[in-house]
Amino acid sequence: MGATIWTIGYEQTTMAAFLAALTGAGVQVVADVRALPLSRRPGFSKSSLAANLAEAGIGYVHFRALGTPPEGRAAARRNDHATLERVYAGQLQLPEAMAAMAGLADLASDRRTALLCYERDACGCHRTLLRAEALPDFAGIDLVP
Repeated sequence: MGATIWTIGYEQTTMAAFLAALTGAGVQVVADVRALPLSRRPGFSKSSLAANLAEAGIGYVHFRALGTPPEGRAAARRNDHATLERVYAGQLQLPEAMAAMAGLADLASDRRTALLCYERDACGCHRTLLRAEALPDFAGIDLVP
């Protein structure tokens, strides 16, 4: 099998189940692709998430430029996938996003990497759009903790 990229969302899960899904898949590093790496769910904000992952032997990298702008997040919440796609496509054309995609591709080529965002269902999340744009030659596996 060629290169693989995993994705994972933490909606409706616990830290234990989240870590078990990642370790079970052999993920080595989590690429956080949230614009705002904050969460009301305990353990999933940037600093505490990085610490929890480190305890499990998993690295953490935040790619802020690959997050969804506010208009796209609002569209995702109301299940308006067409607007999410339009807004996110514009985001990925920004120079900082293009540089971040190159960094993500390098990382995913070297280490078993999982894209992280909130949504449980990858089909309704920008991480699926990102995977298609930034890593088109990678096989995708969506983990559901």
